[in-house]
Amino acid sequence: MADPLDLVHLRTLVAIAETGGFRRAADSLHLSQPTVSQHVRLLEKRLKQSLVVKDGRGSRFTAAGERLVLEARKLLAAQDEVLQRFSMAVPDKLTIGSTEHAADGLLPELLTALRGAYPDVWLQFRIERSTSLAESVTKGAIDLAVVLGGNAEPIGTEVGALALRWVAATGWDITEVEGSIPLVAFEEPCGLRRRALAQLDDLGHAVTVSAESGNLDGVLAAARAGLGIALLPFSGPVPEGLVEVEELPDMGDIDVRLVARRGIDTDVEQAAVEAVTAHYRTVADKAGDAGTHLQGVA
Repeated sequence: MADPLDLVHLRTLVAIAETGGFRRAADSLHLSQPTVSQHVRLLEKRLKQSLVVKDGRGSRFTAAGERLVLEARKLLAAQDEVLQRFSMAVPDKLTIGSTEHAADGLLPELLTALRGAYPDVWLQFRIERSTSLAESVTKGAIDLAVVLGGNAEPIGTEVGALALRWVAATGWDITEVEGSIPLVAFEEPCGLRRRALAQLDDLGHAVTVSAESGNLDGVLAAARAGLGIALLPFSGPVPEGLVEVEELPDMGDIDVRLVARRGIDTDVEQAAVEAVTAHYRTVADKAGDAGTHLQGVA
């Protein structure tokens, strides 16, 4: 195997190109000018090519030297990126977001896992809808968030899935609806709302959004009041006051994803992925025996 190039020598070569000469490169690197010259000679000896030649009272790069400067910049940038990733310490505080009802089952398990691995980290929580959480992670305001998928371009890491079900108030009968089907939904932007409208439209139904809310409690209250049907994700029994609408087709599952802020410590992210995946694996095992229970919002 060929001997590797010395990154220190390559950094010197790049400094010459960026500062415009040996003396300026020496000043910028806090080296002597003879040391800078030695670095170039060692590179030339290693590659068996001239890299810098005299040009009048100054010097210039040869074609080989110019090519090496381009490649050296790439190598040094890659090295700097690796060093930055590995030098990042675990933060003093982690902000974790989740959908509303995930706080009852998922968050305690996630918090236990993170506290066990990082006992000195202060954990802060934020409960919001998936769309808001994903945006906050992108902006760096939240470190980790558990969100529902369903986007055209999936984000984060898939950690589980929840069954989607049509529900309505006890006694509500879709066969008795005349005209448009009333839909209870979350305010836009909402992937579940768009999915429900598209499905009902494909079935040939006219649809009217009869009630909308920015939070889960509002959607549940409107559905219990008989204002319309709602499409929601479940992992256990249907909440009291609601029943599943059997007349509409099965909507399948929606994936649950863990989204991490860019630059977060990879070990922290992996610990969260493992904890959330284990939680939803348990949820899936129980769902086969216990029916469905509401567990998240769009």
